[in-house]
Amino acid sequence: MKLGIIGCGNISSIYLENCNRFSELQVKACADLDRQRAIKQAEKYGVPSALSVDELLLDEEIELVINLTIPKVHAQVCRQILAAGKHVYVEKPLTSELKDGEELIALAKEKGLRIGSAPDTFLGAGIQTCKKLIDDGVIGKPLSVTGFMMTPGHERWHPNPDFYYEVGGGPMYDMGPYYLTTFVQLLGPMKKVTCLASQAFSERTITSQPRYGEKITVQTPTYLSGTIEFTNGAIGTLITSFDTFTKVDYPNIEIYGTEGTLRVPDPNTFGGPVLLRKPGSSEWTSVELISDYHFNARGLGVLEMVDAIKKDKPHQASGEVGLHVLEAMHGFHQAAETGMHYELRNQCHVSTVLT
Repeated sequence: MKLGIIGCGNISSIYLENCNRFSELQVKACADLDRQRAIKQAEKYGVPSALSVDELLLDEEIELVINLTIPKVHAQVCRQILAAGKHVYVEKPLTSELKDGEELIALAKEKGLRIGSAPDTFLGAGIQTCKKLIDDGVIGKPLSVTGFMMTPGHERWHPNPDFYYEVGGGPMYDMGPYYLTTFVQLLGPMKKVTCLASQAFSERTITSQPRYGEKITVQTPTYLSGTIEFTNGAIGTLITSFDTFTKVDYPNIEIYGTEGTLRVPDPNTFGGPVLLRKPGSSEWTSVELISDYHFNARGLGVLEMVDAIKKDKPHQASGEVGLHVLEAMHGFHQAAETGMHYELRNQCHVSTVLT
Protein backbone atom coordinates (compact mmCIF):
# COMPACT_ATOMS: atom_id res chain seq x y z
CA MET A 1 0.00 0.00 0.00
CA LYS A 2 1.25 3.49 -0.82
CA LEU A 3 1.60 5.77 2.18
CA GLY A 4 2.26 9.39 3.02
CA ILE A 5 3.83 10.80 6.17
CA ILE A 6 2.90 14.19 7.62
CA GLY A 7 5.34 15.43 10.25
CA CYS A 8 9.09 14.92 9.77
CA GLY A 9 10.37 15.51 13.30
CA ASN A 10 12.42 13.20 15.55
CA ILE A 11 10.01 10.26 15.55
CA SER A 12 9.72 10.14 11.75
CA SER A 13 13.16 8.57 11.33
CA ILE A 14 12.27 5.22 12.89
CA TYR A 15 8.96 5.09 10.98
CA LEU A 16 10.74 5.75 7.69
CA GLU A 17 13.43 3.21 8.51
CA ASN A 18 10.86 0.51 9.25
CA CYS A 19 8.65 1.36 6.29
CA ASN A 20 11.73 0.61 4.19
CA ARG A 21 12.15 -2.64 6.14
CA PHE A 22 8.53 -3.77 5.57
CA SER A 23 8.03 -4.45 1.85
CA GLU A 24 4.23 -4.07 2.11
CA LEU A 25 4.65 -0.38 3.04
CA GLN A 26 5.68 2.08 0.33
CA VAL A 27 6.13 5.68 1.44
CA LYS A 28 5.44 7.77 -1.64
CA ALA A 29 5.71 11.23 -0.08
CA CYS A 30 6.38 13.07 3.16
CA ALA A 31 5.36 16.55 4.25
CA ASP A 32 6.14 19.01 7.01
CA LEU A 33 5.39 22.67 7.70
CA ASP A 34 9.17 23.05 7.48
CA ARG A 35 9.67 22.02 3.84
CA GLN A 36 13.43 21.64 4.30
CA ARG A 37 12.89 19.11 7.06
CA ALA A 38 10.67 17.05 4.74
CA ILE A 39 13.26 17.27 1.95
CA LYS A 40 16.01 16.13 4.32
CA GLN A 41 14.05 13.06 5.47
CA ALA A 42 12.98 12.23 1.92
CA GLU A 43 16.58 12.28 0.72
CA LYS A 44 17.85 10.28 3.70
CA TYR A 45 15.26 7.50 3.43
CA GLY A 46 14.68 7.37 -0.31
CA VAL A 47 11.16 8.83 -0.32
CA PRO A 48 10.25 9.90 -3.88
CA SER A 49 8.66 13.26 -2.97
CA ALA A 50 8.76 15.97 -0.29
CA LEU A 51 5.48 17.87 -0.61
CA SER A 52 3.27 20.37 1.14
CA VAL A 53 0.48 18.86 3.24
CA ASP A 54 -2.13 19.90 0.65
CA GLU A 55 -0.12 18.37 -2.19
CA LEU A 56 0.27 15.10 -0.33
CA LEU A 57 -3.44 14.87 0.42
CA LEU A 58 -4.31 15.46 -3.24
CA ASP A 59 -2.24 12.45 -4.35
CA GLU A 60 -4.83 9.80 -5.22
CA GLU A 61 -2.30 6.96 -5.10
CA ILE A 62 -1.71 7.49 -1.38
CA GLU A 63 -4.27 5.40 0.53
CA LEU A 64 -3.05 5.82 4.11
CA VAL A 65 -1.29 8.70 5.86
CA ILE A 66 0.84 8.41 8.99
CA ASN A 67 0.31 11.52 11.15
CA LEU A 68 3.49 12.28 13.12
CA THR A 69 2.70 15.91 13.99
CA ILE A 70 2.77 17.27 17.56
CA PRO A 71 -0.19 16.21 19.76
CA LYS A 72 -2.03 19.55 19.78
CA VAL A 73 -2.60 19.37 16.00
CA HIS A 74 -3.32 15.62 15.78
CA ALA A 75 -7.07 16.21 15.52
CA GLN A 76 -6.82 18.93 12.87
CA VAL A 77 -4.45 16.93 10.66
CA CYS A 78 -6.43 13.70 11.08
CA ARG A 79 -9.59 15.52 9.97
CA GLN A 80 -7.78 16.75 6.86
CA ILE A 81 -6.60 13.23 6.06
CA LEU A 82 -10.06 11.72 6.50
CA ALA A 83 -11.64 14.53 4.48
CA ALA A 84 -9.24 13.61 1.67
CA GLY A 85 -10.64 10.07 1.71
CA LYS A 86 -7.58 8.40 3.20
CA HIS A 87 -7.04 6.08 6.15
CA VAL A 88 -4.93 7.52 8.97
CA TYR A 89 -2.50 6.12 11.52
CA VAL A 90 -1.63 8.71 14.18
CA GLU A 91 1.13 8.86 16.77
CA LYS A 92 0.01 8.82 20.37
CA PRO A 93 -2.04 10.27 21.88
CA LEU A 94 -4.97 10.02 19.47
CA THR A 95 -5.80 13.69 20.15
CA SER A 96 -5.21 16.19 22.93
CA GLU A 97 -8.91 16.66 23.69
CA LEU A 98 -11.38 13.82 24.34
CA LYS A 99 -14.15 15.48 22.30
CA ASP A 100 -11.87 15.65 19.27
CA GLY A 101 -11.03 11.96 19.59
CA GLU A 102 -14.69 10.97 19.76
CA GLU A 103 -15.47 13.12 16.72
CA LEU A 104 -12.61 11.57 14.72
CA ILE A 105 -13.81 8.02 15.38
CA ALA A 106 -17.34 9.02 14.33
CA LEU A 107 -16.06 10.77 11.19
CA ALA A 108 -14.00 7.76 10.13
CA LYS A 109 -17.01 5.46 10.55
CA GLU A 110 -19.18 7.86 8.57
CA LYS A 111 -16.69 7.85 5.70
CA GLY A 112 -15.92 4.12 5.83
CA LEU A 113 -12.26 4.79 6.65
CA ARG A 114 -9.87 3.38 9.26
CA ILE A 115 -8.06 5.11 12.12
CA GLY A 116 -5.04 3.47 13.67
CA SER A 117 -3.31 4.84 16.74
CA ALA A 118 0.08 4.37 18.36
CA PRO A 119 1.50 2.92 20.44
CA ASP A 120 2.04 -0.35 18.62
CA THR A 121 4.67 -1.67 21.03
CA PHE A 122 2.12 -4.18 22.35
CA LEU A 123 2.44 -5.97 19.00
CA GLY A 124 6.10 -6.65 19.78
CA ALA A 125 7.52 -9.93 21.04
CA GLY A 126 7.65 -8.93 24.71
CA ILE A 127 4.07 -7.93 25.35
CA GLN A 128 2.67 -10.56 22.96
CA THR A 129 4.53 -13.18 25.01
CA CYS A 130 2.96 -11.78 28.18
CA LYS A 131 -0.47 -11.84 26.55
CA LYS A 132 -0.09 -15.50 25.63
CA LEU A 133 1.02 -16.41 29.15
CA ILE A 134 -2.04 -14.70 30.62
CA ASP A 135 -4.44 -16.13 28.02
CA ASP A 136 -2.99 -19.61 28.67
CA GLY A 137 -3.69 -19.24 32.41
CA VAL A 138 -0.04 -19.42 33.48
CA ILE A 139 -0.54 -16.85 36.29
CA GLY A 140 -4.13 -17.86 36.98
CA LYS A 141 -6.71 -15.10 37.27
CA PRO A 142 -5.08 -11.64 37.04
CA LEU A 143 -6.04 -9.66 40.13
CA SER A 144 -4.03 -6.45 39.86
CA VAL A 145 -1.37 -4.54 37.94
CA THR A 146 1.15 -1.83 38.79
CA GLY A 147 3.01 0.49 36.44
CA PHE A 148 5.73 3.08 37.10
CA MET A 149 7.10 5.69 34.68
CA MET A 150 9.28 8.03 36.71
CA THR A 151 11.83 10.38 35.11
CA PRO A 152 13.32 13.87 35.62
CA GLY A 153 11.60 15.19 32.46
CA HIS A 154 12.54 15.49 28.80
CA GLU A 155 14.17 18.94 28.85
CA ARG A 156 17.44 17.09 29.58
CA TRP A 157 17.66 15.58 26.06
CA HIS A 158 14.91 16.80 23.71
CA PRO A 159 15.91 19.73 21.44
CA ASN A 160 12.41 21.33 21.66
CA PRO A 161 10.72 20.03 24.83
CA ASP A 162 8.11 22.79 25.27
CA PHE A 163 5.07 20.70 24.27
CA TYR A 164 5.77 18.17 27.04
CA TYR A 165 4.78 20.88 29.54
CA GLU A 166 1.81 22.38 27.71
CA VAL A 167 -1.86 21.47 28.25
CA GLY A 168 -2.19 18.04 26.68
CA GLY A 169 1.38 17.22 27.67
CA GLY A 170 2.85 16.02 30.95
CA PRO A 171 3.98 12.51 31.85
CA MET A 172 0.55 10.90 31.62
CA TYR A 173 -0.24 12.10 28.09
CA ASP A 174 3.36 11.49 27.02
CA MET A 175 4.05 8.01 28.39
CA GLY A 176 0.65 6.94 29.70
CA PRO A 177 -0.43 5.58 26.30
CA TYR A 178 2.34 2.95 26.40
CA TYR A 179 1.36 1.75 29.86
CA LEU A 180 -2.41 2.02 29.52
CA THR A 181 -2.47 0.37 26.10
CA THR A 182 -0.45 -2.50 27.55
CA PHE A 183 -2.79 -2.71 30.56
CA VAL A 184 -5.81 -2.89 28.24
CA GLN A 185 -4.26 -5.42 25.87
CA LEU A 186 -3.33 -7.70 28.78
CA LEU A 187 -6.27 -7.20 31.18
CA GLY A 188 -9.08 -5.84 29.01
CA PRO A 189 -10.93 -2.50 29.02
CA MET A 190 -11.05 -0.08 31.94
CA LYS A 191 -14.26 0.79 33.78
CA LYS A 192 -13.33 3.78 35.95
CA VAL A 193 -10.31 5.72 37.18
CA THR A 194 -9.30 8.10 39.93
CA CYS A 195 -6.14 10.12 40.52
CA LEU A 196 -4.09 12.55 42.60
CA ALA A 197 -1.75 14.94 40.79
CA SER A 198 0.79 17.69 41.45
CA GLN A 199 3.11 20.12 39.69
CA ALA A 200 6.47 20.49 41.43
CA PHE A 201 7.74 23.53 39.48
CA SER A 202 6.11 26.43 37.63
CA GLU A 203 8.96 26.51 35.12
CA ARG A 204 11.70 24.18 33.88
CA THR A 205 15.17 24.92 32.49
CA ILE A 206 16.26 23.29 29.24
CA THR A 207 19.63 21.56 29.59
CA SER A 208 19.78 20.10 26.07
CA GLN A 209 21.16 21.72 22.94
CA PRO A 210 20.58 23.92 21.04
CA ARG A 211 18.40 25.80 23.58
CA TYR A 212 20.47 25.22 26.71
CA GLY A 213 19.42 27.54 29.53
CA GLU A 214 16.02 28.60 28.12
CA LYS A 215 13.00 28.47 30.46
CA ILE A 216 9.71 26.63 29.88
CA THR A 217 6.47 27.57 31.64
CA VAL A 218 4.77 24.45 33.04
CA GLN A 219 1.03 24.33 32.31
CA THR A 220 0.13 20.77 33.32
CA PRO A 221 0.57 18.31 36.21
CA THR A 222 3.97 16.62 36.22
CA TYR A 223 3.24 13.87 38.77
CA LEU A 224 0.10 11.72 38.59
CA SER A 225 -0.81 8.73 40.74
CA GLY A 226 -3.78 6.95 39.19
CA THR A 227 -5.94 3.99 40.17
CA ILE A 228 -7.96 1.92 37.71
CA GLU A 229 -10.86 -0.50 37.97
CA PHE A 230 -11.02 -2.84 34.97
CA THR A 231 -14.28 -4.27 33.66
CA ASN A 232 -13.13 -7.75 34.73
CA GLY A 233 -12.74 -6.57 38.34
CA ALA A 234 -8.95 -6.28 38.40
CA ILE A 235 -7.41 -3.18 40.00
CA GLY A 236 -4.50 -1.19 38.59
CA THR A 237 -2.09 1.51 39.78
CA LEU A 238 -0.17 3.77 37.41
CA ILE A 239 2.30 6.45 38.52
CA THR A 240 3.80 8.81 35.94
CA SER A 241 6.31 11.51 36.83
CA PHE A 242 8.57 14.19 35.39
CA ASP A 243 9.57 15.04 38.99
CA THR A 244 11.80 12.09 39.91
CA PHE A 245 15.43 13.21 39.94
CA THR A 246 17.25 10.04 41.03
CA LYS A 247 17.28 6.51 39.64
CA VAL A 248 14.34 4.36 40.78
CA ASP A 249 14.25 0.57 40.72
CA TYR A 250 10.53 -0.07 40.42
CA PRO A 251 9.53 -2.52 37.66
CA ASN A 252 7.88 -0.96 34.61
CA ILE A 253 4.81 -3.20 34.88
CA GLU A 254 3.94 -6.19 37.06
CA ILE A 255 0.75 -8.24 36.89
CA TYR A 256 -0.26 -10.24 39.97
CA GLY A 257 -2.39 -13.35 39.46
CA THR A 258 -3.77 -16.12 41.65
CA GLU A 259 -1.05 -18.49 40.41
CA GLY A 260 1.93 -16.26 39.73
CA THR A 261 3.39 -12.84 38.99
CA LEU A 262 4.40 -11.59 35.55
CA ARG A 263 7.00 -8.86 35.09
CA VAL A 264 6.20 -7.13 31.80
CA PRO A 265 9.02 -5.43 29.85
CA ASP A 266 9.21 -1.68 29.26
CA PRO A 267 6.05 -0.91 27.23
CA ASN A 268 8.01 1.69 25.25
CA THR A 269 9.95 -1.20 23.70
CA PHE A 270 9.11 -4.25 21.60
CA GLY A 271 11.33 -6.89 23.22
CA GLY A 272 11.92 -8.47 26.61
CA PRO A 273 12.78 -9.57 29.09
CA VAL A 274 9.59 -11.31 30.21
CA LEU A 275 9.95 -12.66 33.75
CA LEU A 276 7.69 -15.09 35.60
CA ARG A 277 7.59 -16.01 39.29
CA LYS A 278 5.37 -18.79 40.61
CA PRO A 279 4.17 -19.19 44.23
CA GLY A 280 6.85 -20.65 46.49
CA SER A 281 9.70 -19.54 44.24
CA SER A 282 12.24 -16.89 45.24
CA GLU A 283 13.60 -16.53 41.71
CA TRP A 284 12.34 -15.04 38.47
CA THR A 285 12.25 -17.29 35.40
CA SER A 286 12.98 -15.74 32.01
CA VAL A 287 10.39 -16.69 29.38
CA GLU A 288 11.33 -17.23 25.74
CA LEU A 289 9.79 -14.64 23.41
CA ILE A 290 7.25 -15.91 20.89
CA SER A 291 8.09 -13.69 17.89
CA ASP A 292 10.97 -11.99 16.11
CA TYR A 293 9.61 -8.44 16.63
CA HIS A 294 11.98 -7.62 19.48
CA PHE A 295 13.72 -4.66 17.77
CA ASN A 296 12.45 -1.07 17.61
CA ALA A 297 9.61 -1.94 15.21
CA ARG A 298 7.64 1.33 15.31
CA GLY A 299 5.36 1.16 12.32
CA LEU A 300 4.42 -2.45 13.06
CA GLY A 301 0.93 -1.16 13.81
CA VAL A 302 0.79 0.38 10.34
CA LEU A 303 1.93 -2.91 8.79
CA GLU A 304 -0.74 -4.87 10.69
CA MET A 305 -3.35 -2.22 9.82
CA VAL A 306 -2.57 -2.43 6.09
CA ASP A 307 -2.82 -6.23 6.25
CA ALA A 308 -6.16 -5.96 8.08
CA ILE A 309 -7.53 -3.51 5.49
CA LYS A 310 -6.58 -5.89 2.68
CA LYS A 311 -8.20 -8.83 4.51
CA ASP A 312 -11.23 -6.77 5.63
CA LYS A 313 -10.74 -7.59 9.32
CA PRO A 314 -10.33 -5.33 12.39
CA HIS A 315 -6.86 -3.94 13.00
CA GLN A 316 -5.28 -4.14 16.44
CA ALA A 317 -3.66 -0.73 17.05
CA SER A 318 -7.08 0.79 16.50
CA GLY A 319 -8.52 4.24 16.96
CA GLU A 320 -11.05 2.74 19.38
CA VAL A 321 -8.26 1.51 21.66
CA GLY A 322 -6.57 4.90 21.28
CA LEU A 323 -9.81 6.65 22.26
CA HIS A 324 -10.32 4.37 25.27
CA VAL A 325 -6.79 5.15 26.48
CA LEU A 326 -7.22 8.87 25.74
CA GLU A 327 -10.40 8.94 27.82
CA ALA A 328 -8.64 7.22 30.72
CA MET A 329 -5.89 9.87 30.65
CA HIS A 330 -8.53 12.60 30.45
CA GLY A 331 -10.27 10.87 33.35
CA PHE A 332 -7.12 10.86 35.48
CA HIS A 333 -6.72 14.61 35.06
CA GLN A 334 -10.42 15.29 35.67
CA ALA A 335 -10.46 13.05 38.75
CA ALA A 336 -7.42 14.90 40.12
CA GLU A 337 -9.21 18.23 39.64
CA THR A 338 -12.60 17.16 41.05
CA GLY A 339 -11.64 14.59 43.67
CA MET A 340 -14.18 12.18 42.14
CA HIS A 341 -14.02 8.89 40.25
CA TYR A 342 -14.31 9.12 36.47
CA GLU A 343 -16.35 6.44 34.64
CA LEU A 344 -15.31 5.72 31.06
CA ARG A 345 -17.98 5.85 28.35
CA ASN A 346 -15.83 4.75 25.39
CA GLN A 347 -15.01 1.05 25.38
CA CYS A 348 -12.95 -1.03 22.96
CA HIS A 349 -12.37 -4.54 21.67
CA VAL A 350 -9.17 -6.33 22.66
CA SER A 351 -7.84 -8.85 20.17
CA THR A 352 -6.03 -12.15 20.51
CA VAL A 353 -2.30 -12.84 20.28
CA LEU A 354 -0.73 -12.06 16.90
CA THR A 355 -0.08 -15.15 14.80
